[in-house]
Amino acid sequence: MGAPALVILAAGVGSRYGGPKQIEPLGPGDATLLDYSVYDARRAGFGRIVVVTRPELAAAFGRIGATVALQRLDDVPGPVPAGREKPWGTGHAVLAAASDVGGPFAVVNADDFYGRDAFMRAAGFFAAGHLGEASATFANIAYPLRDTLSAAGGVNRAVCRADGDGWLETVDEVVDIRHLGDGTYEGTDSRGRLVHVAADALVSMNLWVFTPAVFALLRRGFAEFLRQDTAGRSEFLISHAIRDAVRRGEARVRLLGTSGRWLGVTYPDDRPRVETALRQLVAAGEYPERLWE
Repeated sequence: MGAPALVILAAGVGSRYGGPKQIEPLGPGDATLLDYSVYDARRAGFGRIVVVTRPELAAAFGRIGATVALQRLDDVPGPVPAGREKPWGTGHAVLAAASDVGGPFAVVNADDFYGRDAFMRAAGFFAAGHLGEASATFANIAYPLRDTLSAAGGVNRAVCRADGDGWLETVDEVVDIRHLGDGTYEGTDSRGRLVHVAADALVSMNLWVFTPAVFALLRRGFAEFLRQDTAGRSEFLISHAIRDAVRRGEARVRLLGTSGRWLGVTYPDDRPRVETALRQLVAAGEYPERLWE
């Protein structure tokens, strides 16, 4: 097996942040969070880098030597619903990379910082022998909820539940999760109900480890999504497709923890905290001040 690929999802619109976070310079030397992921992935042994983005952002990623795959609104089996402007979601974005991925690969968000250890854990799973091309045994590098929140407002998180052996049982999207200040965390589930989420609940930040077998599952899931979302307003998420595949017994997902620190910007007020954390990591010698020199 050759070096695994890294697929970076960079097509989001950043509505709460107010612009495309995936090209925002946040680290020393004007490094973006995507730059740190590429740097960490390469030193963990990853090979080809595939960035999935919107046509208007495609020119922004040539400097990192990436293959650019375009996520297009019209890449659907039928007409695009009137008024649809947002990309179709992370599950659809992974499908956009299918022709550029020839073997096992990992997926990350362009606007998240995962830490070197997370990429090492992903690389270790590749090396463990689970990942023949026909295998539907996957992994997710998950983080405790309390380490992924924003002081500036609520966040949406895919909350995972594993069995006693560490295999994913289900994953549920909970939106507008906030720390209530008394040690409790509350958000809204897919049915609109308020739910409490434990501080140490594991959440997916979209660092997935896949084989090409995932593409068939995503295609099936996207077709079903389009049948149900007749108004064209929702997003087809990786977590939904994998949850449904696990429930059908078509896939297995190992939840893996990490000692790495997650960083991200959901709101403009998150920026100073992330900039400070990145400067501290550079000062500690974790990263060079200029990643590509």
